[in-house]
Amino acid sequence: MHIKKYLLKCLHRLQKGPGYTYKELLVWYCDNTNTHGPKRIICEGPKKKAMWFVLTLLFTSLVCWQWGVFIRTYLSWEVSVSLSIGFKAMDFPAVTICNTSPFQYSKVKHLLKDLDELMEAVLERILGPELSHGNATRALNLTVWNYMPLVFINEQNPHHPVVLDLFEDDYNGSASSSPAPGRTCSAQGCKVAMRLCSHNGTTCNFRNFSSATQAVTEWYTLQATNIFAQVPKQELVAMGYPAERLILACLFGAEPCNYRNFTPIFHPDYGNCYIFNWGMREKALPSANPGAEFGLKLILDMGQEDYVPFLTSTAGARLMLHEQMSYPFIKEEGIFAMSGMETSIGVLVDRLERKGEPYSQCTMNGSDVPIRNLYSDYNTTYSIQACIRSCFQDHMIHNCSCGHYLYPLPRGEKYCNNQEFPDWAYCYSALRMSLAQRETCIDVCKESCNDTQYKMTISMAVWPSEASEDWIFHVLSQERDQSTNITLNRKGIIKLNIYFQEYNYRTIEESAANNIVWLLSNLGGQFGFWMGGSVLCLIEFGEIIIDFVWITIIRLVALAKSLRQRRAQACYDGPPPTVAELVEAHTNFGFQPDTATHGPDAGPHPHEQTPPIPGTPPPNYDSLRLQPLDVIESDNEGDAI
Repeated sequence: MHIKKYLLKCLHRLQKGPGYTYKELLVWYCDNTNTHGPKRIICEGPKKKAMWFVLTLLFTSLVCWQWGVFIRTYLSWEVSVSLSIGFKAMDFPAVTICNTSPFQYSKVKHLLKDLDELMEAVLERILGPELSHGNATRALNLTVWNYMPLVFINEQNPHHPVVLDLFEDDYNGSASSSPAPGRTCSAQGCKVAMRLCSHNGTTCNFRNFSSATQAVTEWYTLQATNIFAQVPKQELVAMGYPAERLILACLFGAEPCNYRNFTPIFHPDYGNCYIFNWGMREKALPSANPGAEFGLKLILDMGQEDYVPFLTSTAGARLMLHEQMSYPFIKEEGIFAMSGMETSIGVLVDRLERKGEPYSQCTMNGSDVPIRNLYSDYNTTYSIQACIRSCFQDHMIHNCSCGHYLYPLPRGEKYCNNQEFPDWAYCYSALRMSLAQRETCIDVCKESCNDTQYKMTISMAVWPSEASEDWIFHVLSQERDQSTNITLNRKGIIKLNIYFQEYNYRTIEESAANNIVWLLSNLGGQFGFWMGGSVLCLIEFGEIIIDFVWITIIRLVALAKSLRQRRAQACYDGPPPTVAELVEAHTNFGFQPDTATHGPDAGPHPHEQTPPIPGTPPPNYDSLRLQPLDVIESDNEGDAI
């Protein structure tokens, strides 16, 4: 009922038209507003009016400019970083330990037999090119070699480089010229490169290396990847170093531990790795006190005598400290521990707390990242490393039709190998060197909003000393394989001490640099300083804007009504007839339209009607005061007659 009455009132207002003009409204506003400038414009003389008008316009422009600066600064979503230091007992971090050799050579030797023989022939060709290698190549299995051969590139003439295959007697050059027969090329005079070609052989890439060591290591790794990708994971785990052989002794604080307290996990680069205090099946262990006596102490046996000779060139342990229930990306974030040394690692904790949207693109759990996390099978938390590697594996499958051995494989897909995917190495090399691919993954992946980083202070000393090595090796050998002889030596033994340096931890937290309170304070301060106004002044200004819009609407409606009336009058040639003329035409029966057909044969119409007999004369219409049929309104806008 109230809405109907309000709408009816608005209709009457539209029919009545605006009650005042723009000028009257503006004068009323300047006379009643709480800001100082507009009042002086209508109260002062002509000169002062002009001066105050210019000042008011100038300061209004200045306020609007300052408001724009503050609003733009607020919408930039800048953050400020605060550093706080706390002190409390903390959970001990998860510790992942791997051997730098992923497999025991005695268990994978049968898989690498052909590849090792081929590697020896390659080294002979690089180190002694003057030797006859024809007899050596006849007994070699060159099936693997044909997919990814190593070549010499002679760049003495940079404009016409010559490519020489290591195992070709004729040394056919793939460039513009071929060397003379009998010409040789050594590693000192040529660069060793790896030739990767597509399946049809029409497109080839050459990966150059500054050192032959880098070239043959990269080549051997790719060839070994092709071999291990075809072996089931259970067999690969059996070929790695078991926990009981790797972990000789363990002590956490005052409590003894052993290899059963470690969770095994298979890493493609380092084989069998073992995680202490991962928190998957048990509660995270707290640290009783800071200091080396309350940390984790380990003695490891690397078994360096059983390393794969061409696959691993580094001896020692690879270890990493990380949060519980997080996947250890040990190749990217781990550190090495040297054999024959005691390595002490003091730990400090940094906690990072980032602001989410709209201040940064961080994510809480990775659910808003459009990348399938291939590491979710491990039930680990989200990390940007997992996202980037999952993104690369997706691109690998999309572009090369197979997945790389170093990353988890989605269901229904296959790992790359030379037999099923002959040009996978060419595709993988091009994809790994692609800047667009890296930028795409970096743009899609997001950082984690909450993260914990462990800062390590590392110190080393020779262990055991010469005076104590005899009895220590005797005891460790007896405990490992019940041998009375020394079966361990300094080349494979590592001692680790991991502990908290102190219980102080740092929290690096992001907070909004410009919040809504800051924005309103600055907006109000600028408006009050330059214009002497407040929030009520803004409400007054909004009110006058609404009145201006309402007057404009009423005028537009009136203009439309006037145009409609003018169009209706334009349909007649002359002015409309008067009332007297209409009455006379109605009572004059001699004025009849000529509807009959006039002609020589025309006769009286059978249905022609005679004019009616006049009766009582009509009243005198000229004496009536005719009024328009529009609604007559009273002075009150809400009452209509």
